[in-house]
Formats: sequence, C-alpha cells, structure tokens
Amino acid sequence: MSSIGEKVIWITGASSGIGEALAYELCKNGNRLLLSSRREDALERVKSNCNIPENVVVLPLDLSHFDALPDITEKAISKFGKIDILINNGGISQRSLIAETKFQVFKKMIDVNYLGTIQLTNSLLPHFIKNKQGQFVTITSLMGKFGSPYRSGYCGAKHALHGFFDVLRMEHEKDGVDVTLICPGFIQTDVAKNALTADGSAQEKQDEATAKGLPVAACAKKIIRAIEKKKFEVYIGGKETFAVYLKRFFPKVLHNVVLKSVVR
Repeated sequence: MSSIGEKVIWITGASSGIGEALAYELCKNGNRLLLSSRREDALERVKSNCNIPENVVVLPLDLSHFDALPDITEKAISKFGKIDILINNGGISQRSLIAETKFQVFKKMIDVNYLGTIQLTNSLLPHFIKNKQGQFVTITSLMGKFGSPYRSGYCGAKHALHGFFDVLRMEHEKDGVDVTLICPGFIQTDVAKNALTADGSAQEKQDEATAKGLPVAACAKKIIRAIEKKKFEVYIGGKETFAVYLKRFFPKVLHNVVLKSVVR
C-alpha cells in the first residue's frame, strides 16, 4: 500500500486510535517502529498484533515529563541506530465550557499537546540535522485551524502546534528536514471518551460525530500517503474538512454553522 519502507519510524500515542492503526500499516512494509505512550501493556499488545513484531520496539514515555524526554530520545536513537520519521501523535482532548473549566485542565492541554511535543521534537532535531534528513509528522486536528465550543484549551494547543511547526519547516528546510501537519476531523477513536471535562476527569462517553467518523484504518492510510508525498498540511475526514475553507473566506458563516451544529 505504501512506498514507505525500511525506515525507522517513531510513533507517540501508539497504544490506541490513530497511532495504533499507523503502527499496523507501517509495519506491513518492513519499516522498523518505535512505539511510545504512557501505557506499556497497551504498547506490548500493539506490538504483538503487528505482522513483524521483531521490527517493533516498545518505549514508554509521558509527554508531560519534559525533563525525561531528551534521555528517552537518545535511547530511541540507539535502538536502531537512527530515526527517519517522528510521528507526533500523542495527545488528549477536552469537552468543557471555558467558564466552568479549572486552570489545571488548560495547563494539561498545553503540557501534553504542545510543550511535550515541542520538547520531543527539539530533542530529536539535532539528529535530523546531523543526518541531513528527517521528517516530523505532527497530528494536530481540524481544531488547529478553527474553533468549536467545549474544546477551548484543546483548540489553543493545536493552533500553537501549527505556528511552531510552520516555523520549524522554514528554519530547517536547508537541513533536509521535512514537516507534515495532519489535521484529522471526526475519526472513529476513543479521543472523545478520554477527553477531559471541567474538573479534569475523563468524559467516558463517545460523541455521536466521532462514532460516525472516518474509520481509523482509512485515516491511517491517508496519513501515510501524505507522509510519502511530504505534504505540508492535509485535512482528513468528511464534510467537516470544508470548515477550514469557510474559516479562511467566510469566518462569520463558519461561526454560525458551528454554533448551530454543536451538541455536547
């Protein structure tokens, strides 16, 4: 399916959802994988389900433990001697109104979705520069392009990723470093179930739109095609992807459409 083969690819958030689906698709083509998330047992399950598990290394990490990430990066490089692609997929969502949300929830959105991703990226960047090649693939969200009620902190963190990685691309294109931003819409994962509510507890229920979204395996295949083509930015999903263009050309129309369509 994919022309990406015999690469060393590091995937964060690999224990479920999009990260898990990417692991299965990428392993099929002989790529060697490093799988990371907080849950080692879940990573071992994903590894065992890969068609060539001996090509997969489990490397647990917590994106909010910033100080540990440089050492983990060195360990990741040592496993196969190099890394060709980092897929920044780890993150957490939110479902709560601004006025009701504790500050710690906003902080966690930034710590995990933005600062942890930036620290991991910065830790790996010298390796890419030294090798004169490398690709950062960051899974943001359509919420990184426009906003929606109940997702304020999540939107803020995802918007921030776009600013950072657009600049990284500009500064290090000369070093052979590529940057691809992936913006999924509604994908059939547990992102809504795991989303934090106003007090920091998990929502523990599925959104109807997420449940009816694009199957995660189909999403993974689209992401891999974008990686192959070294796209700058891609939007993946159904009709919700058109909101990106409404935001650009008719922001007030999008504002009204979103308000009418939002169901908590």
